[in-house]
Amino acid sequence: MFDIHQAVPADAGEILTLQRAAFVDEAQAYGDPFILPLTEGLSRVEKLLAQEDALLLKAVEGHRIVGVGRASVTGTTGVVGRLAVAPDQRRRGIARALLVRLEEELLRRRPDLAALTLFTGAQSADNQRLYRAQGYTETHRERLADHLVMVHMRKELDGSGAGGTGPGTSGAAAGSAQV
Repeated sequence: MFDIHQAVPADAGEILTLQRAAFVDEAQAYGDPFILPLTEGLSRVEKLLAQEDALLLKAVEGHRIVGVGRASVTGTTGVVGRLAVAPDQRRRGIARALLVRLEEELLRRRPDLAALTLFTGAQSADNQRLYRAQGYTETHRERLADHLVMVHMRKELDGSGAGGTGPGTSGAAAGSAQV
């Protein structure tokens, strides 16, 4: 079984390795080896982890990081990003558990949040299923290139710090999400 904790600066290298492994299939699906999760450098991850208010969670099994996810806040909106699970650890509920914990931590830190947002690739059906099961709805699609369309999703919060379906209401799981 895995545990979820706040990532620390010493985790940067392992997080970057996991992120790259998790997003290779996304890059292959879109025919684009230059998607952001694959081009992000170690210094960027280290810088993010060094920020006092950084929200970057890791799922750990034994001594291994098996999943990661990050979030930030813009105004009164929480933004979930770079949710990734090691390819050999998918379909175990890790992505769902990380998403729920990210939501909970965002709301703990900022109870005034009105909504949560994220995005994923249009061809990433499993990711979209996970997000819909957690209460996210599609708001729009954005074409970034001829081969790459992003699906933007939003979860409205009802003022009590919970969305319409609430965290943890689904057993869905996903492998990686380009967020």
